[in-house]
Amino acid sequence: METYFESGIGTEIKMPCQNQQLNNNDRQEHAAMSSTKQVRFASCGNSVLTESNRDAEVAETCENVFNSELQRQIGSQLKLLPLNDQIRELQTIIRDKSTSRGDFVFCADRLIRLVVEEGLNQLPYSECTVTTPTGHKYDGVKFEKGNCGVSIMRSGEAMEQGLRDCCRSIRIGKILIQSDEDTQKAKVYYAKFPPDISRRKVLLMYPILSTGNTVIEAVRVLTEHGLQPKHIILLSLFSTPHGAKSIIQEFPEITILTTEVHPVAPTHFGQRVSLRLECIIFVWEEESSSHMPAWPKCC
Repeated sequence: METYFESGIGTEIKMPCQNQQLNNNDRQEHAAMSSTKQVRFASCGNSVLTESNRDAEVAETCENVFNSELQRQIGSQLKLLPLNDQIRELQTIIRDKSTSRGDFVFCADRLIRLVVEEGLNQLPYSECTVTTPTGHKYDGVKFEKGNCGVSIMRSGEAMEQGLRDCCRSIRIGKILIQSDEDTQKAKVYYAKFPPDISRRKVLLMYPILSTGNTVIEAVRVLTEHGLQPKHIILLSLFSTPHGAKSIIQEFPEITILTTEVHPVAPTHFGQRVSLRLECIIFVWEEESSSHMPAWPKCC
């Protein structure tokens, strides 16, 4: 039997050895400790929830009900990352106006990585069998080839590194869409895709969905290149209910993956990440493809 003392409290906690049986008192003590740890908003040293913590739980429950109702209205094409404290904290830091630029970029990159990882789970895969270094057979899976990413400039470019961190040689296209000053309608100024994009699964990257007009125009351009909407997975960090509904109504087969659906979107995201992207210089040569970097052979 090993004895420990909980820091700051002075309560003795007995930790049984691996092969030692717990007696009745130890079981009761262990059960009491476990129940305390499972209380998500419990105050320090007290297992009774405060009124503010109860309000936080009620607010979270209402938000879950709202998201469930929204998913029911839109359908299974809207997918939300499972909410946990880690994602909630990242969302809070990104929305906080007092967050420093360094913390903002760090948390944005973390949240982007989580979205990209979940987006890869939506891609098709096939079963395979490999041989381990010990000579044993292992039945696993591998992603099918024919996937690529497309970023909607400029804020969508902030998600490119997160995708490359997971798929080093994946091909990434770009599309530039801006609102016309006279008509206020989305207008395409530039588009560059892999030549065989019509046969690929596309991860479309755009971090903030506000009205959905920019994404709708981007999907239209992709469909004009022969890509079917059912092969498009939109990766987004934040979305408004109006933006998600508009996209699904226009393209019912598209898949939207986001971390949060909220009436107020953090529209300052694009302004803050643009500071990071200003140091990157892109040279577009539309007339001669020989000046463009060759696409990697894999993916």
